[in-house]
Amino acid sequence: MASFNLKVNGKSFQVEVEDDTPLLWVLRDHLGLVGTKFSCGIAQCGACTVHINGNPTFSCVTPISSVGNSEVTTIEGLSENGDHPVQQAWKEVDVAQCGYCQGGQIMQAAAFLKQNPNPSMEEIDNAMNRNICRCGTYHKIREAVALAAKNK
Repeated sequence: MASFNLKVNGKSFQVEVEDDTPLLWVLRDHLGLVGTKFSCGIAQCGACTVHINGNPTFSCVTPISSVGNSEVTTIEGLSENGDHPVQQAWKEVDVAQCGYCQGGQIMQAAAFLKQNPNPSMEEIDNAMNRNICRCGTYHKIREAVALAAKNK
């Protein structure tokens, strides 16, 4: 076991875990931040997407030892009151069906729009293709990302 000092959602935490423990399990099991979901465990679906220094990252395959002093943001830390433009657009478009993938989808979209605030539909599709929705709400996800870009 090793001790790690983390910055998550603007707060400092210390955890003692094996150095190869995935960030996902530290967030969920040690910090109680369960908005980040486990799904595939092999970086193929995006349900576990968080931001590390603003970059979307699959936390299921990110060892805690690689995080260092980076700032980690989870869906719980994206906005205090759920009022981030992407979260607002998600509600307005009524994207969620089962909702399981939505935290990862929103985190991917938020990071994308920060880098590309005025994307084309093709750019939205390319940016969001890393995240899988089992319910197939891709047309609504695309619409919500476009709306969030417009409303920013």
